[in-house]
This record gives sequence, structure tokens and C-alpha cells, in this order.
Amino acid sequence: MKLIRGIHNIRLHHQKCVLTIGNFDGVHRGHQAILSRVKFLASEYRVPSCIMIFEPQPREFFSSDNAPGRITQLRDKVRLLEGQGIDYVLVMPFNKNLQQLTAREFCRSILTDGLQVRHLVVGDDFRFGCDRQGDFNYLNQFGIEHDFVVENTTSVVTQKQERVSSSLIRLLLKESDIAQAEIALGHPVELSGRIVRGKQLGRTLGFPTANVHLKSAKPALTGVYAVVLVHNGIEYPSVANIGTRPTVDGVQTILEVNIFGFTGDLYGEYVNVRFCQFIRDERKMAGLEELEKQIQLDKEKAQHYFINQ
Repeated sequence: MKLIRGIHNIRLHHQKCVLTIGNFDGVHRGHQAILSRVKFLASEYRVPSCIMIFEPQPREFFSSDNAPGRITQLRDKVRLLEGQGIDYVLVMPFNKNLQQLTAREFCRSILTDGLQVRHLVVGDDFRFGCDRQGDFNYLNQFGIEHDFVVENTTSVVTQKQERVSSSLIRLLLKESDIAQAEIALGHPVELSGRIVRGKQLGRTLGFPTANVHLKSAKPALTGVYAVVLVHNGIEYPSVANIGTRPTVDGVQTILEVNIFGFTGDLYGEYVNVRFCQFIRDERKMAGLEELEKQIQLDKEKAQHYFINQ
């Protein structure tokens, strides 16, 4: 699979594709049914299969504070899409230039001139264009005029008897139901990132942590979990906190992982963190002494979880 950033990087061999457009947050079982359809159509047409996603996601662009938390960061999303066997992912930067395109300009500059789309699979709730004209019906009419087919993803999902949505999975994660979220996703609940240096507070308290950089996107997960940190194919049972660390007046969301019995150096390394079981919500402690006691309890609960697996 090839990752392409921006329509200006499209080449001749990328064109005349079967395309689907969306956030694909979580790349869940409903998404997988759509992608299976896209691959089938691409095989029938003998053209590339393509997914168009936006970065940041549109709701993050318009109101980052009110946007829903992400199930998957961009890096995780691309990895999961690659596993679906799609030929290429087109990441469109969602900026003022894109936001200011009318529906017709979007269709002409991106769908026909840029990609020369043969077949488009898109949800009937898809909206686009600064003139607010862009919807499924508009796309369908534009496709008739410019010789490409527009297909509704709802029919694909219904035929596959998949009624999974990213909103449902966010709700399951909010309710701390990791097991049901995994079933809906069709894969583990995971986040990945590079290990960066923190303030060393955990080390001071006797619980050194690996701080996983999540960049700027707000995650759908918060709280303390039993997790498995995966590095170079090796799995390390761990306990993790994902949140703002209110006890020390934190603001930015951080993923901190305490790896049981680990003494190595992971700074600068990319790791995956697989969430296994919810332990508790993040909350503000009375001080560092209470925090230290709570972290010990969290660690013991996580260890108990792995012992009983």
C-alpha cells in the first residue's frame, strides 16, 4: 500500500481508481465491509483501489475542543488500512483551501481532474463543499454527468449485516467495555507512538513510565488500563494511564506506560500499546502521597489481570 499526501502527489498510475471517502476512524468491521467492496470493484474494473481520508478530520478542523476523541491516531489508521489490502491511501490536508472549495470545485478538481474516478463508494450522510450543496444526491448526479458510478455504503453494510459505527465504538470505550469494543472493531484496541522524555515524575515515585507521544489528536480512551506494550515483536505486560494527569495540573493528554520489571531504554522507539482491561477512571488525588499509593494499587490490579489470563 502507498500513502499519498495531497492531490498534487497523484500520478497517472494512481488515476482511474475505485474510491471511497471518509474518516475511517477505528477501521472497524463496518469499514472493513466497505473496503472489501472497494477491493472487489477495483478488481472488476482492473484499476487501483483508493481511500481518501482527511487530516485533521473535518470536525477537528472546525472545533477541536468539541470534536469526538479518536479511536485511532493517523499512524494506527494507516497501518490498519494497509492490512485491508487497499492499493493506496490519499491523505488530504483539511485546511482553508479545501474547506473553501464549492461542491462542484471539489468534484471537478479532485474526483475527475485529480483522480479520474471510475466508481465512488460513499455514505449517504457525506457532506462537502463550502456552498453546502455537496451530498450523496449531488455526487450521484455529478457522476452521471462525468461517467462514473456512485454507490451508497449503507447498502454494503446492510448486505454484510454489519451495523457498526465509530460512534458506537466511542460509546463502548467511554463505558470502559474493551471486550465489546474489540468485537465491534474486529481487532484489538491499540494506540502507537514514539517514546519521548517526560518530567520523570513516575521515576521519582518509584514507577518509571514510558511516555508515548500521541501528537495533537485527542484520543477516545481515558483512564487507567492493564495494557500490553509491544516493541520489536516482544510483548510486555504493563499498566498505563491515558489522560491529562490532573493531580499534577496537566493539560495535554499523555499516554504513560509502566512496564513491569523493565529496565531498558526505549527513548525514541516506536511502540504499540494494546489495551486489555479497564481499571479505573482518571481522577485528581489529594497529593503525591495518595497518587503513589493509587499507582501501586493500579499496578497490582493489572498484574492480577495478567496472572489470571
